[in-house]
Amino acid sequence: MQSADLLFRLPRSMQLPSPELDDDDVFREELLSWEIDSDEGTMRFLSLFVGDPEAAREAAADLEIVRRYELTPVDDGRYYGYAVMDLRDVDATIMGVFDDLDLVIVPPIVYTRRKRVLLSVLGEPAALTDLLERIPDGVGVEVERVSEHRHRAETLAGRLTMRQFEALETASDMGYYDVPRTASLADVADGLNCSESAASTLLREAENELVTAALGQ
Repeated sequence: MQSADLLFRLPRSMQLPSPELDDDDVFREELLSWEIDSDEGTMRFLSLFVGDPEAAREAAADLEIVRRYELTPVDDGRYYGYAVMDLRDVDATIMGVFDDLDLVIVPPIVYTRRKRVLLSVLGEPAALTDLLERIPDGVGVEVERVSEHRHRAETLAGRLTMRQFEALETASDMGYYDVPRTASLADVADGLNCSESAASTLLREAENELVTAALGQ
């Protein structure tokens, strides 16, 4: 058995039709558990997300395919979301590909505000190869890693606050983490509209969480 980390880019036609949800409203969503009921034509899922709960709640209310949506606060911009929604043909098609090839999706499925979907799958090498050939037209997919399976013990959404996500993303976009570095801490602070001291604290706290996660501590 092998596992692969995959990066998907979904075309607009396959994204949820939620025009009221701005990119800045939800930084990251991690789909932790899901269940498809083909008889009822529904999909139920539990996710952990980092963002604005009111924006997410309003966007869900505007979607006709959402039958039920509940939020439970965790802390500082992090929430559990439970939803029941109509099963779209596109969802059934994509999930059916994994089922047909006996591939197991390893939670979480990660949705970022850059319209990217990241997931890990576990299965036989031949099935992983066949998966790439059966991905629907229009879906961009990149293989980021293929190796013996390794378990990710804790999700990033469970570690980082919304403000920490924003700080890391701003610093990365500005070139703070480029080699050589093309942006200063002062630039990042300006982008975050805060002092250099506050920006430094945000970055160091977020980096500490990432390093701890990477080392499995």
